[in-house]
Amino acid sequence: MQELGQLADLPESYRADLAAQNLVPLWPSLRSVLPPGTPVRRTRPICWPYAALRPLLMRAGELTPIEKAERRVLVLANPGHGLEKMQASSSIYLGMQLLLPGEWAPSHRHTPNAVRMIVEGEGAYTTVDGEKCLMSRGDLILTPTGLWHEHGHDGDQPVVWLDVLDLPLVYYLEASYVTEGKAQAVTRDAGERAYQRGGVVPSPVFVRADKSYPMLRYPWSEVRAALLTLAADQPGIEAVQVAYVNPETGGDCLNILGFSALMLRPGETLTLPARSPAMVMHQIEGDSEIRVEDQRFLLAPADTCCAPGYVPVTLANRSATLPAFVFLADETPLHKKLGIYEVRP
Repeated sequence: MQELGQLADLPESYRADLAAQNLVPLWPSLRSVLPPGTPVRRTRPICWPYAALRPLLMRAGELTPIEKAERRVLVLANPGHGLEKMQASSSIYLGMQLLLPGEWAPSHRHTPNAVRMIVEGEGAYTTVDGEKCLMSRGDLILTPTGLWHEHGHDGDQPVVWLDVLDLPLVYYLEASYVTEGKAQAVTRDAGERAYQRGGVVPSPVFVRADKSYPMLRYPWSEVRAALLTLAADQPGIEAVQVAYVNPETGGDCLNILGFSALMLRPGETLTLPARSPAMVMHQIEGDSEIRVEDQRFLLAPADTCCAPGYVPVTLANRSATLPAFVFLADETPLHKKLGIYEVRP
């Protein structure tokens, strides 16, 4: 590949004339924005152990009342992007959120899409667009773009969940904002009850035409059972994995990020191919070993790690007798919509 000219090769007076007109020569920077073969990746492999994070999150509960925080969150920031950017990857934001007994996080809506993966505790709920979604460990709750949502806690123990948002991308597009609202009235039952039987959905005659997100809560009990059934019914399947989808369309449950759950059978090692999207892995049950490039992470329940795109990821179940369950979030829907999704051998 030919060597390109540098900015220093140009006369200083010419560079000054360009700057005066808000112009920049492309060729000195061309290889930085279009590198040969593989993109420049700021996302680093990194792990956030819950055992180290949890005491700091509980301390935040002591130091900052919910009225002063609105959302009491510790952001899981990737140092490759700079901690101040609050990014786990180029498109993924992660935050560990705490709600204490009796607290209420006020209603608002925002342009970024969000999901909540419940980490610990009982008795809390999220009300989304009038639907009260109870929180139990391993449940996935959607708060799609533009829908009102608030969090409340009627229990007696702290509740913690992992927030996953496409905030970095929406912020980059200069489209990120929030609107404050009033407390919601619960207007309908949990939507997942209508979709608990595979292949059977409510008749279109009775489905609200304006309901883009018919299912907002995906109970872990159902997802776990689906993984165990899949493993039993198809013992030769390469990967025991299920996707969180819109039950009416079969498409991704949200527009930009994709979500799935993976079961590692006892003693199983699985290598995922190098794909273009970055990926987040969160341990729901069991113990796993994650290998990304030259990094090795030992995940216990509630630990979270991140892998950049364009590199293979190896997951291994550290138990020879029990399955391990991992929640995955990645940028696949975005990459496919942009036509840049890629799998490398």
